Amino acid sequence: MAATRAAIVTGSSQGIGAAVAERLARDGFAVAINYSANGAPAQALADTIAAAGGRAIAVKADVGDPAAVAALFEATERAFGGVDVLVNNAGIMRLAPIAEADDALFDAHVAVNLKGVFNGLREGARRIREGGRIVSFSSSVVGLYQPTYGIYAATKAGVEAMTRILAKELGPRRITVNAIAPGPVATSLFLDGKSDDAVAQVTRMIPLGRLGAPGDIAAAVAFLVGPDGGWVNGQVLRANGGAV
Repeated sequence: MAATRAAIVTGSSQGIGAAVAERLARDGFAVAINYSANGAPAQALADTIAAAGGRAIAVKADVGDPAAVAALFEATERAFGGVDVLVNNAGIMRLAPIAEADDALFDAHVAVNLKGVFNGLREGARRIREGGRIVSFSSSVVGLYQPTYGIYAATKAGVEAMTRILAKELGPRRITVNAIAPGPVATSLFLDGKSDDAVAQVTRMIPLGRLGAPGDIAAAVAFLVGPDGGWVNGQVLRANGGAV
């Protein structure tokens, strides 16, 4: 019998992460659903996946803590026998002009968006089975250079650099390492704090004329970790409807 293929999706109790976890479960992966605080949505998603015939566990871990990330991998290995895919999805976005941003805002973004991804990449590089896949989340704002996104975009640019370098380091083990850079997606991460006019203005920037849906991004991740994505390595896929 073929070994179970297992995936870890960080920050996957809601939004894009939840859509990615659900899609990978439908594609045959056993999934570790990671959350940092409230476990109820993560467990509910795991139960939904199980009810549909899949396998999933909910695992609490702060991605900014290296020991917690190691424990996340260990829990997945105990449950499913190993790890084949890591999706570094967990992230925060709190906007401010650079001149008005305080140290706490900067440090929070670095802790989650950059160090959190680094912790996952490092642990994944050590533990993912040969032939596995790593996908980290960047953002299309790296190419848009919009006011108030300076700190957020800087952390995501760092993710892209680490992605390209790790792809070369893990090539001999046939592990692909890519990033996906969504454009505006209709989730709370993007919508919270924005007026209807601000959302409409962003939507007008997108040639396809709509915000993305979590399923759009989940489909792109599924391609990168699936059988058709095996020759894609060290790349950043900008899934943004043509915004940049």
